[in-house]
Amino acid sequence: MSTSVAAVADPTAPPRWLACRGCGSLVYAKRFATAHRVCPDCGHHHPLTADERIGQLFDTASVSRVGGAAYTADPLGFTDSRPYPERVAQARAATGLDEAVVCVRGTIEGRPVVAAVMDFRFMGGSLGGAVGELVAEAAESALRDRVPLLLVCASGGARMQEGIVALMQMAKTSGALARLDAAGVLTVSLVTDPTFGGVAASYATLCDVIVTEPGARLGFAGPRVIAQTIRQELPPGFQRAEFLLAHGIVDVVAKRGELRSVLAKLLTAAAPPEPSAADPLKPGPRDPLVRDPELLPPRDPWATVRAARAIERPGTLSYFAHLLDDFQELRGDRAHGDCPAIVGGTARFAGRTVVAIGHEKGESLAELATRNYGMATPAGYRKAMRLMRLAAKLRAPVLTFVDTPGAYPGIEAEEQGQCVAIAESIRLMAALPVPIVSVVTGEGGSGGALALAVADRVVMLADAVYSVISPEGCAAILWDDPARAADAAAALRLGARELLALGAVDGVVPVPEGGPQADPARMAADLAAVVGAALDALVPLGGERLMAERLAKFRAFGAPTGAPNTTADTPSDTSPDTSPERSPDAPVGAPPHPTAEEQDQ
Repeated sequence: MSTSVAAVADPTAPPRWLACRGCGSLVYAKRFATAHRVCPDCGHHHPLTADERIGQLFDTASVSRVGGAAYTADPLGFTDSRPYPERVAQARAATGLDEAVVCVRGTIEGRPVVAAVMDFRFMGGSLGGAVGELVAEAAESALRDRVPLLLVCASGGARMQEGIVALMQMAKTSGALARLDAAGVLTVSLVTDPTFGGVAASYATLCDVIVTEPGARLGFAGPRVIAQTIRQELPPGFQRAEFLLAHGIVDVVAKRGELRSVLAKLLTAAAPPEPSAADPLKPGPRDPLVRDPELLPPRDPWATVRAARAIERPGTLSYFAHLLDDFQELRGDRAHGDCPAIVGGTARFAGRTVVAIGHEKGESLAELATRNYGMATPAGYRKAMRLMRLAAKLRAPVLTFVDTPGAYPGIEAEEQGQCVAIAESIRLMAALPVPIVSVVTGEGGSGGALALAVADRVVMLADAVYSVISPEGCAAILWDDPARAADAAAALRLGARELLALGAVDGVVPVPEGGPQADPARMAADLAAVVGAALDALVPLGGERLMAERLAKFRAFGAPTGAPNTTADTPSDTSPDTSPERSPDAPVGAPPHPTAEEQDQ
C-alpha cells in the first residue's frame, strides 16, 4: 500500500490541505510539514526524502557531503520495457539525486556522525553497485575519522537490473561494517518504511543498534511474496516495527520527533570520557563499602530473605534513573524475543560511557507479573550478552544489577536453550576485556543471578541475599519439607555478612534503616560512590590484566589451598517462620514453583 500523501486541491498549485494515507484525515499542509510529515490524527509516518531526513536529524549548517560521484553501471545490458540506463536517467530527473543514497557527515546535537541516507523514490531505494559503493565509502570515512556510522534505510531490495553485481553488494557492505566492528566504531541503523530484501539482509540489520519508526516494515521477503509463495497466513502487524520489537529484532521504536534525542544518546555512548557534571544525588560518604564481615551486624537469615523480596524495594530501572545520564534502553536478542525481566542499554556514569544491564522485577503487583518476577528467559540472557559485546566493542565498562529468584523455568525456556544461554553468559563475562562491576540489590538466585555476576567487583546491599538455591527449594529437596525454608536460609549462609566472609562478594553496601526503599536517594548516592571507586581502580588495568585477575578470582573458589574464611557467626535462631510472607504462593518473593536450576535436584 502506498504511504505517500495525496493532494486534495488543484494539482497545478501548491496544496493547502493534504489527505493522510493512514487515516484519510485532511491535514493542513504547513502543519504537516512542521510535523516532519507525521499525521497529527493517527500518527502515520509518511516517507521523507533523503534531504528532508538529513534536515530533520542533523544540526543546522553542520552537513557536508561524503564520497565521490555516483557511477551507475549497466553490467548486464539489461532491458525490460525499457533499457536500464533510461530508467536510471528517469529516476535522476524525478528526484534530483544521482543515486538512491546520499552520504554526509555532520553532527546530531553536537555529536559527530557519518551517515548514508537512502531515498525510496530512486528506483525503490534498490541496492545496486553505486549504492553499495557509496555506503562502503561512508563506512570507510567513519573508520578513518573514528566517528559513528548512521545508516538510514529505505529499500525494496537488491536491484534486479544489475543481477549478480547487485547481490555482491550485500557482501561488500557487510564487510565494511565488519571493519568498523573490529575497530570499535559504533554503527546505528535507522529503519524506515519499507526496508526489505538485500538491504534488510545486510547493513540494515548488522548494526550495533537498530532503531525504527512506528509502523516501519522490515523483512527479507515481503508479506505479499510470503503469502503467494507458501500460502502462510500472516499474523497481525507482521514485519511492522512493533512486531519486530516484541520479537527481539530491533532495539528501539521511536516517533520521528524523538529520533534526534534517541540518536544523540546513542552517539554519546561513542564519545570519549568527559568531566562529570555536578552530581544531583545527595552527597554520601566517599567510600561506604564494608570489606570486613566483623563490621556487619548479624541478621536473621529468613528475615533477610523476606526483606530482599520486598515489593517496595527500588528496582534496577529506578537505580538507573538515579545513577546514570543519557540512558538509552536497548531491547531484543536479535533472534527470538525480548525478555522484560532483563533491561539494559548504553549510558554515561560520572562522565564515562558504560553499558548497564540488570534484572527488573518491577515495583508493583502488575509489573511483577509483566516482568515475570525478574525471572529471565533465554532471550533475556542473550540480550544481555549482545549488550556486553557492544561494551567490549566500545571499550566501555559493564555495570550489572542482580535481583532475581532464578532463571525462568518452563517448557518454552528449555526449548529455547535456557541452560545454554546461562552458560554462554557466564563464559562471556569471564573473558570480557572491559571492567565489570556487579551489584546484588535484592535476590541473587542461583545460575540465573550468576549469569550477570561474573565480575571484577561483586558487591551486595546489606539486606540482599545470594545463594545456590532458594530456601524453599533447598528445604523441599533436602528435608522434603518446604516449611523448613527458614532452616535452609540459615544453613545456606546467604546473607551479606556470611558471603563476605566466604569471599563470594568483595564488599557490602550498608542500607538505610528500613531498607533501600526508605531513602532511595541516599542508597543511590552510596552506590554511586562504590561503583565510581571500583571503576577508578579497574579502568586503568587494561583488558589482559582484567581478564587474568577475574579468571584467577573465580578459579580460587573451592581450591584446596588458600580457602576463604568460613567462620563467620550465624544467628542461632533458625526456627521456621510460619508468617504468610514466606508462603511460596504469595505474589511477592519466590515463585510458586522451583526455579530452573532447582527442578531436577
